[in-house]
Amino acid sequence: MRNRILVFMMLMSFLGTTDAQNSLHLSLKEAQTYALEHNRSLKNASMDVQISAASRWQTLATLLPQVSANVDYSNMFGYKMNLGEFQISMPNSMTYGATASVALSGAQVVGVQLEKMAGQMADITLKQTEQEVADQVKTLYYSALVMEETVRLLEKNLEHLNQLMVFTERSVEVGVSEQTDADLISVQVASMKTNINANRRSLEMIYNSMRLQLGLEVDAEIMLSETIDGLMSANSGISLLGEGFVLDNNYNYQLLRQNVSLAQKQVTLKKWAYAPSLSAFYQYSEKEYFSDEATMNSTPPNMFGLSLNIPLFSSGSRQQAVKEARLGYQKQLNTFEDTRESLLIQHRQLSYNLSSSYESFETQKKNMVVVQRVFDNISRKYEQGMASSLDITQSGSELIAAQSSYVQALLEVVRAQIELETLLNLEG
Repeated sequence: MRNRILVFMMLMSFLGTTDAQNSLHLSLKEAQTYALEHNRSLKNASMDVQISAASRWQTLATLLPQVSANVDYSNMFGYKMNLGEFQISMPNSMTYGATASVALSGAQVVGVQLEKMAGQMADITLKQTEQEVADQVKTLYYSALVMEETVRLLEKNLEHLNQLMVFTERSVEVGVSEQTDADLISVQVASMKTNINANRRSLEMIYNSMRLQLGLEVDAEIMLSETIDGLMSANSGISLLGEGFVLDNNYNYQLLRQNVSLAQKQVTLKKWAYAPSLSAFYQYSEKEYFSDEATMNSTPPNMFGLSLNIPLFSSGSRQQAVKEARLGYQKQLNTFEDTRESLLIQHRQLSYNLSSSYESFETQKKNMVVVQRVFDNISRKYEQGMASSLDITQSGSELIAAQSSYVQALLEVVRAQIELETLLNLEG
């Protein structure tokens, strides 16, 4: 019997360990770190950086020597070349050869520079994707906590309404209250249950979105180790209003600046179409005959060659190509200036939004406390016969509305903070 108990305890311990391994207990920072390591979109962005590096090396390789080897076998089936009084045998032969070549042009040099800039843009895009993933996780983390808080508040209201319904039903039984009073409270209870179920489904959708961002399986369990009150009290979001906006830290600004540089390089690339291009090669070959008959070997063992290509006339196509590139560069400059001004205006607007959302949050928080007190007061009066069921229903609806406004204001604070953090990119 004792052995059975020990086996049972070991089995339960193993099952508990398995459950702990299948569930993730995450703080906000841990959730963001986990997402940066496992998010699939981020993995794709990282692969784009590697793809850009591979493409850059391919372009660079065109400036370096290219070496190839060849082996040729020929069989003329005993054919002999007739030169009047002489006949020259054409025996079977094998030719071995190697060729080294290199081609140089200004367009190739500019192409390497363009690939380098493309790699820099891929790096910026990777960092931007990391920022977006972290922001998404933060939004979902806060949303989950807020929704859990909403469910908690609604369940508290439901518990209170259930008590009032029991009280009302007893009052109806003794003839103190009418059946319509009990019906009104019953409808309020049913409505509250429906509201709770809807919020629970919304909470599950939020967790599903978080699983996607974290790269988890759909049945993975996530446990949030922080509370909304703890995050809001430790939140330094309002301090963002005192931060200066450094444009160079913004990833969109960095990408746009790279686009301007790319457009400028395109002008240089088109100009190089006027320049000559140089190519050189060295070839070594050796022929081996499979016969002792006298023959003629006309294949030189060593050969070197140079080629200089000088463009002279293109009927204006090169000129128009340069003009097109210059116009594209000017367009990028205009877009750059517009975006620069737009970002500065956006900084002001997002600062206003954050300030307003904090003010609204504080107001809605106080309002919810007041409405809760009013609801509790009316509930006591109802139990004492000094308030009607209609008063309870109306006060309950006002409480739900106040709680909903509080939750919405809280989400607006989080949204405004994340938008301003993304724009400032203080860690960039």
